[in-house]
Amino acid sequence: MADELKLGTTPRDPRFPNTNQAQHCWTRYNEWVLCLKRGDEDTSKCFPARKLALSICPMEWVEKWDEERDEGTFAGLKM
Repeated sequence: MADELKLGTTPRDPRFPNTNQAQHCWTRYNEWVLCLKRGDEDTSKCFPARKLALSICPMEWVEKWDEERDEGTFAGLKM
């Protein structure tokens, strides 16, 4: 093919101001932990908060944070 397509990084687009969602994920996960803390770990009341965290966070992060909470080494909110 004579005209090869040259790919590059797309320019900044003001319609998408926050492409990195790591802080959003961290906040949603900690909101779920806070819900558990307030509700004596009644998971049914906190399911909506957990669902929000799971919708934005990579599963590897959630599993890691869940394990850290179980071990008492989680850097976020403490139970």
